[in-house]
Amino acid sequence: MSEKHQRSYGLQAPPSLGVKGKKRYGMIMDLRKCTGGGACTMACKEEFGVPLGVTRMWMKEENRGTYPNTSKVVMPATCNQCDYPICVRNCPTGATYKHPDGFVLQRYNTCIGCRTCAIACPYNARHFLPQHRSNPDQPTQVVDKCSFCIHRVTRGQQPACVEACTARAIIFGDLNDPESEISKVLAKERVTVLRPEMGTSPQVYYIGLEQGGVADPISCYSDRSDQMKSEFDDYKRNHPGLQFGDILESETSPLKFSGQIVGHMKDFIVDIFVKLGIVKH
Repeated sequence: MSEKHQRSYGLQAPPSLGVKGKKRYGMIMDLRKCTGGGACTMACKEEFGVPLGVTRMWMKEENRGTYPNTSKVVMPATCNQCDYPICVRNCPTGATYKHPDGFVLQRYNTCIGCRTCAIACPYNARHFLPQHRSNPDQPTQVVDKCSFCIHRVTRGQQPACVEACTARAIIFGDLNDPESEISKVLAKERVTVLRPEMGTSPQVYYIGLEQGGVADPISCYSDRSDQMKSEFDDYKRNHPGLQFGDILESETSPLKFSGQIVGHMKDFIVDIFVKLGIVKH
């Protein structure tokens, strides 16, 4: 591993204990087993009805070599459920908060959509939900991200991505339980975390990342926006006539586009006062 990348890894970073007497959930991505099949990302989208153009979990892919001697390396990524989350400290309304069991969660009813948390996140793990959703009961115009499937975990189930992975490349469990699978793996395997210099204490660990993994692991996060836009544009080209939540200037007249922007800004400002309880809707 290069000296540059050594600084980007938290080699053998120990898991924190979180809140004393509580559970502390974490996740391991074993890149030695990951095939890049994408079942984890698809299961996540299905579980939460994630709209087109955004993802809670995504996959970085790199092709290596020249034909016919080619290979592919992959790296799944998601919210790191940090012990010291910068997003929580920067949220102006308390919509982003830390659960005692280690989950970093989102209160949709108090989120004003300012996206301060998304800007602060060093892992680019947050996205903004569009105004129009296929399911009217789903949240709109708020920030969202991976929640470690807390609704499943509290019922004794595994997160959707873990359950869907046929290669068993994702391990999830209680870091405070020495008998849990994740604790046993962390005790014997060489693991890494991303961007330890940020002081966030991420609780997503990687095995095999420093040995033949993607050339620049940080690019998995920094390239995410371009990757999502490319996938979104490809989908639109192959599905003409569908209506999407995102507004693109090229898809409407300048006058209509300006009117939409003004309307959204008005809704955004009104929503701030409503969610802060200053005025009634």
